[in-house]
Amino acid sequence: MAQHFDLVLRGGTLVLPWGVEQADVGVRGGRIAAIGDLRIVHAADEVDCRGLHVLPGLIDSHVHLREPGDASVETIATGTKAAILGGLTAVFDMPNTNPSITNRDQLDWKRGYVTGHAYCDMGLYVGAAKSNIAQLAELEAEPNVCAIKVFAGSSTGDLLVEDDESLERVMRSGRRRICYHSEDEYRLQARKPDYHSGMPHRMHAVWRDVECALLGTRRLMTLARKTGRPAHILHVSTAEELDYLKDYRDLATVELLLNHLTQTDEAYDRLGGYAVMNPPIRDERHLKAAWAAVADGTVDTVGSDHAPHSRAAKERPWPDCAAGLTGVQTIVPLMLDHVSAGRLTLSRLADLMCAGPARVYGVVGKGRLAAGYDADFTVVDMKRQRTIEESWIVSPCGWTPFAGHRCTGWPVMTILRGQAVMREDEVLGAPLGAPVRFAG
Repeated sequence: MAQHFDLVLRGGTLVLPWGVEQADVGVRGGRIAAIGDLRIVHAADEVDCRGLHVLPGLIDSHVHLREPGDASVETIATGTKAAILGGLTAVFDMPNTNPSITNRDQLDWKRGYVTGHAYCDMGLYVGAAKSNIAQLAELEAEPNVCAIKVFAGSSTGDLLVEDDESLERVMRSGRRRICYHSEDEYRLQARKPDYHSGMPHRMHAVWRDVECALLGTRRLMTLARKTGRPAHILHVSTAEELDYLKDYRDLATVELLLNHLTQTDEAYDRLGGYAVMNPPIRDERHLKAAWAAVADGTVDTVGSDHAPHSRAAKERPWPDCAAGLTGVQTIVPLMLDHVSAGRLTLSRLADLMCAGPARVYGVVGKGRLAAGYDADFTVVDMKRQRTIEESWIVSPCGWTPFAGHRCTGWPVMTILRGQAVMREDEVLGAPLGAPVRFAG
């Protein structure tokens, strides 16, 4: 008897865990049911993928969708719509909202809100605060929680855990990998009086210098070694940290941001406040070190750190301007452009934005094109050339630091659990996103 599938992707070049090859993919019940030559099977729906590459559904494991918070800047609905338009099938959302996600009630609200509002699947961070350390072990075991997030420097509200005693208590509460914003708060505050309003935007990288980043990472790794608690160091931005972390691979995994792979400090003169983020954009030496770390396997994940603010907040003088850049809609096109430029392969891209996040966070059912996994696909045209324009950006803030960047390679279809949710810039249907599952 001939097999029947809900969907068959025909003739695409598949980015598989074991290599890149042309084949068909059959989907049944929202999962991958078969990979191979499926010419004789029956399917309720078919997509001709000849001339296209089919990647496992790409994940941005570092976004700030601002809800609850300021809907004039971003919401879960607009941020996840941006995600699918940009070729992503899942995002992991940070806890520094208003109010912050630091207890079960807030987590329950957000978890329930995802269904019916999110256009892609979502993992949820819980924030560590000095007031909730005793509850972190229980919170990290809650369904759909990707990780505990610790702001060891540069935080808003009560989400700042900067002293060694509190950091050690956090590490001893629970067992899953903790995610860290690693900058040394003491160095930041000690040097803050040296900088005043109206100084050039490039002073941002002088204040939050290499030593600030390296000190923070050294402190965290010392405590991680002491407690045995695994760590994921987010947005590593310096050559020194990347070299240092090679000696902690038994405990530490590493995230890079697209920005630190794409921009250098010339952006401050060109973009002003629209180049200000934490940790800062640095000079060419650090960008080269970042690409070397991608090449040698030091880097586990790449994210956008999508952190939108209003234009008014970004256009204030430095250091009064808000820190944070948009990126959830543009990360895939820009990473494809890096592939086209020969800086990495599509297989390495799938590792950094799919298998890597699945491995680091313990994602269940996502992360690779293989039978039994969720039928999440990012379909891309590597020959498509297109310029990023702000008219394409759906986040209410309405801007991108990459406006005018011409990309070679573009996402043309996003498929979530076997359902096409975006095709050729058109969002298809109502929000289908669901909370991501994680291994406890």
